[in-house]
Amino acid sequence: MSLSLCKIYFFFFMILSFLLFFSGLYFLILDLTVFIEFNILSLNSVSILMTILFDWMSLLFMSFVLFISSMVINYSEDYMHGDKYLNRFILLVVMFVLSMMFLIISPNLISILLGWDGLGLVSYVLVIYYQNVKSNSAGMLTALSNRIGDAALLISIAWMLNFGSWNYIFYMDFMFEDKVMGLISMFIVLAAITKSAQIPFSSWLPAAMAAPTPVSSLVHSSTLVTAGVYLLIRFNMVFSSFVMNILLYISLMTMFMAGLGANFEFDLKKIIALSTLSQLGLMISILALGSYELAFFHLLTHALFKALLFMCAGMIIHNLGNCQDIRFMGGLVSFMPLTCLLFNICNLSLCGLPFLSGFYSKDLIIEFMSMGYLNLFVYIVYYISIGLTACYSFRLVYYSLVGEFNLLSLNNLNEESKIMLKGMSGLIIFVVVMGSILMWVMFPTPYYICLPLLMKMMALLMIMIGIWVGYECSKFKISYLSSSFKFMNLSNFLAYMWNMPFLSTFGINFLPLNVGKIYLKSFDQGWMEYYGGQNLLKSLNKMSKSIQFLSLNYLKISLLLVLIWVFFISVFLNF
Repeated sequence: MSLSLCKIYFFFFMILSFLLFFSGLYFLILDLTVFIEFNILSLNSVSILMTILFDWMSLLFMSFVLFISSMVINYSEDYMHGDKYLNRFILLVVMFVLSMMFLIISPNLISILLGWDGLGLVSYVLVIYYQNVKSNSAGMLTALSNRIGDAALLISIAWMLNFGSWNYIFYMDFMFEDKVMGLISMFIVLAAITKSAQIPFSSWLPAAMAAPTPVSSLVHSSTLVTAGVYLLIRFNMVFSSFVMNILLYISLMTMFMAGLGANFEFDLKKIIALSTLSQLGLMISILALGSYELAFFHLLTHALFKALLFMCAGMIIHNLGNCQDIRFMGGLVSFMPLTCLLFNICNLSLCGLPFLSGFYSKDLIIEFMSMGYLNLFVYIVYYISIGLTACYSFRLVYYSLVGEFNLLSLNNLNEESKIMLKGMSGLIIFVVVMGSILMWVMFPTPYYICLPLLMKMMALLMIMIGIWVGYECSKFKISYLSSSFKFMNLSNFLAYMWNMPFLSTFGINFLPLNVGKIYLKSFDQGWMEYYGGQNLLKSLNKMSKSIQFLSLNYLKISLLLVLIWVFFISVFLNF
């Protein structure tokens, strides 16, 4: 039953993705946009309409999401083999993908919110899938961080009431100078940076690694984290220069912080998660510099190699008995040659090595940025971030694929899982060729870039320096680097993403909990208790003791009471 369910969704998503891809190419070449609107309900003069937007961007993105999802579902069949609730897992993944589809085709803020919240809810369920304390904490951090973005989206929906319709696409061109649209755009930016985990909401992205690896592959490539970038791409026309500058500096800091953090991390999945964070920063920064098409181009190419990178990591973790620490790996190229080959190709694509898919988008982004009139800070941070990407990629290769094997001598390392290998092999062709195909299609007129030789070679130079630094630091097992940073405890600071996980958890929880403690001591266990429950108890005790004293059948008291009773009767009878 479970096998058939995996196969059904695999074939269905695969066929649909190819249909959507060719439809997207057709729409792109002819510059078509189809806007479908149908009436769900009419009450008197009020109509509830469902609107769907099909253009080259939505169709291409949907085809990529469905293709990656089909490969992930195929891969999950073997990865999650033996799981008691495999059907439930597959259906949750399908719900996740459908929520993303809903978000992609929506030109309406209400239907975007439905897809947006669907992603948030299903991601929470998938992160807590393994049902332990760590997963629960990670799930809560993920869900509550994303709720901030949901609230921002709800506020922007309320402000859109000023325009008479929630179809934001109608107001893009002529409401550019409007103050209300400026306010809405700021809330959209807030929603997007929470979903795409930019500073100061970055801590949930590495925490979400508690989910099963196929889910991580889907989340970090084409669904959850890319939803924020996609929303920004759709709204790019209404952002003022002030909003663009804020977005640029937030994304630059995220890119730099994630690159540094990945160089001090030892968890395999977290390193790849931080690399996703770095690439998201790159996408949003180029969008803030004014080229939304380049951001979309990198979004598509990144989705392919990041999905495969996570699949390879899952294969390695699966075979190492769920060990994720890269210090225990080493020499895996001898045991798992095909997985290591795919892993290396993805890593090189991530670094931007010519002529893999990552190179076409990344190199173009760097050169586009170099052509602009920007300050030195932006320029330096961009190039350092590129160097850091190469640095952590080659550090990862050094620790995991080459050198000596550091786990148990008695191991079961093999590549016998044909289903997982098929899922991974389906993506590798596209990781190699899709960058050039998309570039020919999306940019029929090439970008004209004229740079001096040194600036032209700068990206390649930074990659080479990054590779060298990554190799040297790994060779010394980073102990020398850590000891040199120890005087300021810098290595911990960088490894913990500038202390952001602590700020996101303790920083938010500490004050309310502390106030609750003070309230408990002062009120519930303090003077309120004394003048409330405790005092009432004392008063009732006194009253009951006095009544009890009267009811102990003492002869003197009873005769006295009879005498008093007779006295009162005689007095009242005389009156």
